Amino acid sequence: MGTRGVVTAGHYLATTAGFRIMEQGGNAIDATAAMCFCLTLLEPHNCGFAGEAPGLIYSAKEKKTFAISGQGWSPQAFTIDWCRKNGIDLIPGDGYLPACVPSTFGTWALALARFGTMTLSQVLAPTIELAENGFPMYASLRNNLITNSAKYAERYPSTAELYVPNGRVPEVGDIWRNPDFANVLKQLCAAEQGSRGKSRSGKSKNARSRIAGIEAARRAFYEGDIAAQLVAFARENPVMDASGTAHTGLLSTDDFAGWQAEVEEPATVNYRGLDIYKCGPWTQGPVFLQQLALLQGFDLAAMGHNSAEYLHTVMECAKLAFADREAYYGDPKFDSVPLDILLSLAYNEARRNLIGASSNGEMRPGDVGNGVPEWATTFDVLADNRRGMGLTSDTLPTPMTPHDTTHCDAVDRAGNMVACTPSGGWISTSPVVRGLGFPLCTRGQIYYLNPNRPNALQPHKRPRSTLTPTLVMRDGAPYLAFGTQGDDKQDQWTLQYFLNIVEFGMDLQAAADAPSVHSIHAPSSFYPRDAHPKGMVAEDRIAPEVIEALRERGHEVTMVDGWVNGRCMGVAYDPARGLLMAGASPRQQIAYAMGW
Repeated sequence: MGTRGVVTAGHYLATTAGFRIMEQGGNAIDATAAMCFCLTLLEPHNCGFAGEAPGLIYSAKEKKTFAISGQGWSPQAFTIDWCRKNGIDLIPGDGYLPACVPSTFGTWALALARFGTMTLSQVLAPTIELAENGFPMYASLRNNLITNSAKYAERYPSTAELYVPNGRVPEVGDIWRNPDFANVLKQLCAAEQGSRGKSRSGKSKNARSRIAGIEAARRAFYEGDIAAQLVAFARENPVMDASGTAHTGLLSTDDFAGWQAEVEEPATVNYRGLDIYKCGPWTQGPVFLQQLALLQGFDLAAMGHNSAEYLHTVMECAKLAFADREAYYGDPKFDSVPLDILLSLAYNEARRNLIGASSNGEMRPGDVGNGVPEWATTFDVLADNRRGMGLTSDTLPTPMTPHDTTHCDAVDRAGNMVACTPSGGWISTSPVVRGLGFPLCTRGQIYYLNPNRPNALQPHKRPRSTLTPTLVMRDGAPYLAFGTQGDDKQDQWTLQYFLNIVEFGMDLQAAADAPSVHSIHAPSSFYPRDAHPKGMVAEDRIAPEVIEALRERGHEVTMVDGWVNGRCMGVAYDPARGLLMAGASPRQQIAYAMGW
């Protein structure tokens, strides 16, 4: 708890960077940008500098909540026709084919320019120091290196050179450095400083020059040598991917130069008097809102926390909302997404009536006025792709090593509040680009290859991201900002986190600590796009009698360790008391919250 500012992030050193920025006079936006950039260095198995980082920002000055479109687009050259001609019926989850234009830097350059107060050089300073001076290797990163060391040596030699030098995986506590990444960030700082000019004190002359400097750095990344190096490396170094074929990259420098982050209107619903905001349907974020719209009709508190009735109800609502995600969500610049219907009272009252006493095993998207599309009722994304492409191949997808995501939040005493979910650019799915110290992202694996569906691959389209921060307003003031890692599971774990607070009266830490469950019923967003009808995963701290009751209702429950479901973290603002709060899950033992 604190009175001036609180921060939370997926790695404790990122949290301390955000805390440092606030101590230096920065606001919540400055602090979040610093944490986001640090996380791309500190958690390279969970996010990267060439990945994505959607965010939600409440601006105290503008008294409004905004979504920041932190998702890059697909290459102009990557099309369904290209896939058909090259024997691709399921976009691989690794290599270069699923690479989209990196968006993390552009997203937070825009956020800093629009809502921040500090220069880019000030915000990047903690990451540069950590990259140059190093940080201690920790268990979960080391475990990733052990799991993938053979792959790095055989297929990603540039990754092995950086992360497994001389064939040796660093021990926990060894100091690990990334000098190439530090040099990239220094180039961006130099571009900023060369543009905006400096006074003798080292401070920017005015807000206009600060913004001009940030824009100069953005251009240096997207229109200069960094973009050219990323494109050249992917085109000159073919790499084997899950399709069984080696491919080079399809991104061009024009793809980089044409992309820009945008400030957008968020999606929103009201739940029990609270206004909840999510990024639009270019993410899965509205499934959180749909679940709440369905749950409005139940007395959840009366059911009891983590009772069989409660968990059954939450899981069945999740199935309905995720079926609608599969049927209707996509980049609204390309796809007509009927959010007004999907989030409406009448639509969800009708959907709520589908929930019975036992687990349903079907994909049941709703009818938004044109009938339920047949392809939206399938669990088999691969077969649907093949039908849409006119193919009959019966090859099976190759399993892949899992990857993940991270998160960070901040709120300051002025009431600025931010939630950001960085991901993509994972070291396990694409090789590190020599001279830059980070790989490209592989988010494009989320596209469908059936052209009749929303979220189907098209040039310069955003894939429907799983990244989904949340921001909540109460009585016209910012109240909560939170998120987690966890691909499709993010909007299930954070839903339970939110309900722990608003339905069961838990504080931020208790809400994050509580055991959780999730459905694996709907097709995964990620290669190889598997689905497990009626499937449900539960942490083993859920009471055995509850698990037995859920199985009696037809849920196919898999038990996992009691502390593995994500890393929910969040911040809260209580203006009446002038109190700021933050909490972070102890899962994985590296997330942290700080306040002052």
